[in-house]
Amino acid sequence: MKLNPPLLALAAGAFGIGVTEFAPMGLLPVIATDLGVSIPSAGLLISAYALGVMLGAPLMTLTTGRVPRRTLLIGLAVIFTAGNLLAAISDSYGMLLAARVVTSLNHGAFFGVGSIVAAGLVPPNRQAGAVAAMFMGLTIANVVGVPLATWAGDALGWRASFWGIAGVGVIVIAALRLTLPNLPAPSGGDGIAELRALGRGPVLAALALTVIGSSAMFTVFTYIAPILRDATHASVGFITAMLVTYGLGLTVGNWLGGKFADRSVDRTLIVTLASLSAILTAFAFAMPFAIPTSVLVFLWGVASFALVPPLQVRVMAAASDAPNLASSVNIGAFNLGNAIGAALGGAVIAGGLGYPAVSLAGAGAAGLGLLLVLVLARRGASTPVPAAG
Repeated sequence: MKLNPPLLALAAGAFGIGVTEFAPMGLLPVIATDLGVSIPSAGLLISAYALGVMLGAPLMTLTTGRVPRRTLLIGLAVIFTAGNLLAAISDSYGMLLAARVVTSLNHGAFFGVGSIVAAGLVPPNRQAGAVAAMFMGLTIANVVGVPLATWAGDALGWRASFWGIAGVGVIVIAALRLTLPNLPAPSGGDGIAELRALGRGPVLAALALTVIGSSAMFTVFTYIAPILRDATHASVGFITAMLVTYGLGLTVGNWLGGKFADRSVDRTLIVTLASLSAILTAFAFAMPFAIPTSVLVFLWGVASFALVPPLQVRVMAAASDAPNLASSVNIGAFNLGNAIGAALGGAVIAGGLGYPAVSLAGAGAAGLGLLLVLVLARRGASTPVPAAG
């Protein structure tokens, strides 16, 4: 695909949001120490953001339907920047928690609206590539942005990371204003009808599967920094390297999940969830050893993000008559799983069960998702793959 400045601006927004969402996971020990709270309490910063996305995604989508698209995306980037500025000046746990909630409100709508805008910027036969180009910013965030924020937080203090992310937000605002065409709000649309569509059984089942699948990932990933520090006895450099390794795994997994979901959504979910459960079980026993941990962290990243394309396709197929709301609500469902996973992992740690038990809890969540897929596949036909374009 040729260089496309509007797509680059959207990808920059996805990059900033990705760093905002995932960076605190690498900063948990630093934040907990500085603010005088426990690791599980610091983990609630992840849950608060995720719950904010879950509530903000449908709310922003339904209330901004008449706002021109460029204006809306810039407004969402302003919310993102303001939330990170508030986090950067936070002097208490409560203030940082509030900043995380403010920041989260833009997340679902930016990805939902941004995806539709990205698809409209190119010919019909390149729409999937345009959406993928935007989401590449999220992948790069995990490969580059999160490890960099973790390093900066350790070297300069965790507030420096949020100052840097806020700086990205300013760049995104300018880029969106300078590159996006003045796109009008879409005509038509019935919010009540879309809400009714989300209440159907197959849609609710697909959303539940997204929640369970993402909770399996975040039960462990939320606490990756303290796990590597305390269980693997890793240095800051090794932790940063593992975050990069995990991000590379996410990139590979995203590509594999999309490729195989085009052939069979349910089969891809079955194989991926079974693999994720096995990898997290192995990780529980391999934590003390650096080399096996390195391998498993990469494979864990592959399995985690290989879930995303088939989960998205399953929801889109089940709610084909409510695509905008379904897309944003599925992002909310992903973040609800994020919140549940962070809370589950924190409860295991607070209960004194140890970090290996956190990994086993994640494996159990993946196993539950696998069971749900098998039940759904047995009850009905395989999930159809929506036609391109």
